[in-house]
Amino acid sequence: MVENNITQRDNPENENLSIELFATTQGVKAIKSPVRVKILSMLREGDLSFDELVKFSGRAKSTVSSHLKSLSREGIINSRVDPYDARKKIFFLQSEYIGKIQHQQLQEDISAYIQRYISSENDPFEFFRLIFHTIRISMLTQGVDIDPILHEAGLKVGTALYEKVKDPELDNFLGNIGRFWQTHSLGTVEVKGLDPLTIKVQDCFECSGLPYLGRPACAFDSGILESLFSLYKNESTKVKETKCYALGDKYCRFEIQ
Repeated sequence: MVENNITQRDNPENENLSIELFATTQGVKAIKSPVRVKILSMLREGDLSFDELVKFSGRAKSTVSSHLKSLSREGIINSRVDPYDARKKIFFLQSEYIGKIQHQQLQEDISAYIQRYISSENDPFEFFRLIFHTIRISMLTQGVDIDPILHEAGLKVGTALYEKVKDPELDNFLGNIGRFWQTHSLGTVEVKGLDPLTIKVQDCFECSGLPYLGRPACAFDSGILESLFSLYKNESTKVKETKCYALGDKYCRFEIQ
C-alpha cells in the first residue's frame, strides 16, 4: 500500500497515467495503481499463476500478493486451483474491462466545463451542468459508480412527470415527452422507429461533454423513460441505451423494450 501511495502522489508523470474501468457485480471499479493496471493487463491476455504474475510484473511477491487479494475482494479477479499442483492458484479476470480514462484528459474536460460556464454569461443551466458533470467524473475516478442512484432517481422523476405528459395516443405522448425535454434543456428528442420504439436524443444533458467511458452513461434518462413507458403501457418496461456520447457516438439512442 505504501508503494501505491508513493506512485500516486510523488510520481511527476502521474498526470499522464490512465484510469482503467472494470465492470463487476458490485459496480464499476476504477483502477489507478500502475501495479494493478499491469496485473490486470496481463490477466486480460489470459489466465496466469502467481509465479507468472510476479515474474512478468517485475514486482516483489509480497506486493503482487497484496494487490491480488485486494482485486479479489473487489470482485475484479478470481482464482482456481492449479490442476497440475493443488498447492498453487491460477488467477483470472472475472470482471469486464470497459475502457480507460486519461487523468490529464479528465482535468482538461473539467476545465472545458468551467470555460463553457464562463462563456455562457452565467447561464444557470450551464452552471448546473458544470456541477453535475464535475461531481460525476470526480466520483468515477475514485471508483464510485453512481449509475444505480441516478437510475433510481430517474424512476422517481418519471413517475412524477407522467401526469404532465400522459396522453392515450402514442404520437401525442411522444410529442409531450419531446417538448418537455426541449423546454427543460435536456436535449432534442426524435422518434427513430416504432418496432422496437426507438428514441434519439441530441445534445443530451446527462452525457454530452463527458469523456469517452466505453459504456452508456445515461442512467438518469433511462430511469425516466423506463418509468414513463411502464406507466403508459401499464406493465413493466425496460429501456436499453444503445448509443451514447460516452460511447463516442454523436447522440444518444434508447430502445423501449
